[in-house]
Amino acid sequence: MRFPLFAALSLLLATPAMADWSQTLAEAKGQTVYFNAWGGDARTNAFIAWVSTQTEAQFGVKVEQVKLTDTAEAVTRVVAEKAAGQDQGGSVDMIWINGPNFLAMKEQGLLHGPFVASLPNAQYLDLGPASAATVDFTVPVDGMESPWRLAKFVFSYDSAKVSETPETMAGFVDWAAAHKGRMTHPDPSNFIGATFLKQTLIELAPDPAALQQPVTDAAFAAATAPLWAWYDALRPNLWQAGASFPASAEVQDQMLNDGEVDISMSFDPASTAAAIKAGSLPDTARVFVPKAGSIGNISFVAIPYNAAHQAGAEVVANFLLDPATQAHMQNIEVLGSFAVLDAGKLDAAAQAEFAALPTAPALPALADLGPVLLEPHASWMTRLVAEWAQRYTK
Repeated sequence: MRFPLFAALSLLLATPAMADWSQTLAEAKGQTVYFNAWGGDARTNAFIAWVSTQTEAQFGVKVEQVKLTDTAEAVTRVVAEKAAGQDQGGSVDMIWINGPNFLAMKEQGLLHGPFVASLPNAQYLDLGPASAATVDFTVPVDGMESPWRLAKFVFSYDSAKVSETPETMAGFVDWAAAHKGRMTHPDPSNFIGATFLKQTLIELAPDPAALQQPVTDAAFAAATAPLWAWYDALRPNLWQAGASFPASAEVQDQMLNDGEVDISMSFDPASTAAAIKAGSLPDTARVFVPKAGSIGNISFVAIPYNAAHQAGAEVVANFLLDPATQAHMQNIEVLGSFAVLDAGKLDAAAQAEFAALPTAPALPALADLGPVLLEPHASWMTRLVAEWAQRYTK
């Protein structure tokens, strides 16, 4: 595997940008970066541990994962530190972040940056104004968070038991009626459960463009009326008649493996193939998406304004964007997450690395996943989850 030696950059230190990066590397050496990241996926945790071995060997920077059950835990910590006047030496160095949590930190001035454009490996990103790498749930990134992995909403099923899958979200009503009790979704308090609702909202909303703006009472009522009608028709035919829901996609995957339901869902198109390899899904499990496409976004890392090890965090963010790192991450035997890089900006050697990656029957090609549907504005998810709970958990 090819990993660039940053010593080679010494030839370019005459440029201000490279001189600044040399100073960042020097400051970062010996630091331990406390990376606050969701800890619910063993493969992701193993990948972060691998990143630590690489960054320590190459740059003298360790990575310590602080495993979260909810990203809001780290955000709350930074908010508390700011309230206490702790503007330096904060306990959170880097956060895996998206959507409402990023919006909250940005609005409250809790982020370090802009820093993305100063990362040497940002040269491999499309940072144009319409790029997914520069917008997070419709909110401009403004260089305050750095991309690291691509996510796309997918469904999985056991092809040995299910011959036809819904082609649209509307079609789940008829499918569930024909397969009573064989369909469920994670509780919407979980990100995947919320995404299931958002996916349907985008398809059924009379004016999907309204979802790209901050939510208002009138817009919410108009956009969600078809969604609630759809859900009212779906719910009686769900597992346990919609009285309870699995806590997470991982729990629902286990239900699929146990034959308790016929469909699961994920924000990782490679998760089904990975689960087959791990023995936690049957060999006949496969992936599908609605014909109109599915929600996709980029996962980012951000650095709090008061992080104790900002230089080290920038080094880690830059390492995550190295083409060799991205190829290693995309390997189905490692993590399987699609790269965030602009393939047109890669040299022939990097392109060859990606082309040589292993495949699997349950691993879809990016072209098989259909169009990428834009995430609604972050305020819609918060409102949607609260309204679902009000309607269906009384």
